[in-house]
Amino acid sequence: MKNRKSKSLTTKTKPRLFYNPIIHILLVVTFSLIAYSNTFHVPFQFDDLREILGNHIVKNLKYFINLSTHSTRYIGYFTFALNYALHGTNVAGYHIFNFAIHIANALLLYWLIVLSFRTPVLKESSLKDSSKLIALFSALFFACHPVQTQAVTYIVQRLASLATLFYLFSIISYSKARLSLQEVQSKTKSLLWFILSFCSAVLAMKTKEISFTLPVVIILYEFVFFKAKFKRRILYISTLLLTMLIIPLSLIGISKPLGDIIGDVSEVTRLHTNISRWDYLFTQFRVINTYIRLIFLPINQNLIYDYPIYHSFFDLRVFLSFLFLLSILILGIYLFYRYRKTAPHTAIISFGIFWFFITLSVESSIIPISDVIYEHRIYLPSIGFFIAFVTFIIGIRNRLKTVMPVIGRTIIPMLIVIAIILSGRTIHRNTIWKDEMTLWSDVVKKSPNKAGPRNNLGIAYDKKGLVDKAIEQYQMALKLNPGFAEAYVNLGIAYESLGSVDKAIEHFQTAIELKPESAKAHNNLGIAYKKTGLIDKAIEHFQMAVKLNPNNSLFLNNLAKAYEMKNKADKSKRNSK
Repeated sequence: MKNRKSKSLTTKTKPRLFYNPIIHILLVVTFSLIAYSNTFHVPFQFDDLREILGNHIVKNLKYFINLSTHSTRYIGYFTFALNYALHGTNVAGYHIFNFAIHIANALLLYWLIVLSFRTPVLKESSLKDSSKLIALFSALFFACHPVQTQAVTYIVQRLASLATLFYLFSIISYSKARLSLQEVQSKTKSLLWFILSFCSAVLAMKTKEISFTLPVVIILYEFVFFKAKFKRRILYISTLLLTMLIIPLSLIGISKPLGDIIGDVSEVTRLHTNISRWDYLFTQFRVINTYIRLIFLPINQNLIYDYPIYHSFFDLRVFLSFLFLLSILILGIYLFYRYRKTAPHTAIISFGIFWFFITLSVESSIIPISDVIYEHRIYLPSIGFFIAFVTFIIGIRNRLKTVMPVIGRTIIPMLIVIAIILSGRTIHRNTIWKDEMTLWSDVVKKSPNKAGPRNNLGIAYDKKGLVDKAIEQYQMALKLNPGFAEAYVNLGIAYESLGSVDKAIEHFQTAIELKPESAKAHNNLGIAYKKTGLIDKAIEHFQMAVKLNPNNSLFLNNLAKAYEMKNKADKSKRNSK
């Protein structure tokens, strides 16, 4: 009898242990730590150099006394400033911060799913007993998927992950507020959660523009998972709707007259590109399909894609992509209306599908951005994908357990294997970020016809002392883009390091002809002139560099030294007379 009891106890303990939220949290943290274990010493890369190391605002916390500093991304840049104050240029502190945000997002996703199964629509769902499994694997896949590496390992893309943190916490706080209203004598508690939801929404809006959709997702959450009279619903969400004004007013400026504000809208919603709104939209139909492919099959990831621009809706590739995306959207609507009463869990699948499209809408619609595709843009939308996908799989598993028990029992082990594979892929992808050489060699291999990556690979070679290889890459970049002023500057620097000052001057002059506002070109031309003894010409270009970038200490120092040389030369002339 004792043996039988002990056996029954062990069989009950095992599944209970696996359903324990503490075990789930430990699994998410452990898998994530393994997946990102090789990232804590990845150097500053690409835009990190400009947005963090080269940004004078980040280097002085006093700038953040003025709340308009980096107005739409105030919170994100404030965290960079804190990192700089604490760690200077030691990358480990920045990466630990990024990793902590990513872990927090995975755990917030877990919490959001658990809370959602307590709402009026899902509390009677057939999947309620499996809600923690859905939460676990959604959080695991989100945390370990290699498509997230750009938002986590690439330091400056903390803007995307930090905005996601506030985004998730705002929805969770709203859910807690609504659930508290169902409890007896909990109006104060509910009000507190509503205030937290509003504050988190404001923080999200002041971190990155993708947060503009947050009130829309909260409205969706209210209508999908809760039941109430329409007037009450409006009351609950009205304050949050006001937060949608934060980003447009921050971008345009509330001090301007109404006529100027209206005139600025078109300019503000076009980010450094001449791509037409329609061409951008047609291209995004293809891009979104690429994002979905990357989630299902994370291979051939790239920092900078050589992505074609599509000019016609009736291009077969664009049209088929549109039909595919439309079919997914229609599926979400169908599941919501068709099975809401008979199979309530389909509501969360619909919610995941709608989340995916809504959160992508800021960067994948009619607002043209110079780079049509970046992997960090899928960070927030992927949450909806993982919610829908994992719920669907767990739903199938519960059905198979009664119809085909043997196959049903393989689902959970299969999901664990997928999480392990994803973690392995993330470790591999993070090796690409090891240094500038590995990163830009990878990009050039995958996007050989892009001039920018070749220029950056040339810089990486130059830093390693491989000047000939650097020159080869700069020349390739100029062959691909003859108007690439920065490549001319870098080519000039390379020739100057070899002692060919005349060649260097020629390339710096070409760069200035192409881009007169290039402070870097003026500064380097000044250095070259100083080497040849043409101090007056050197001062002229140092002055121009300082005028274009008055906060650059290097330019100011070069100008001061040139003045010092001129004064010495003038004194020696006077003495000789």
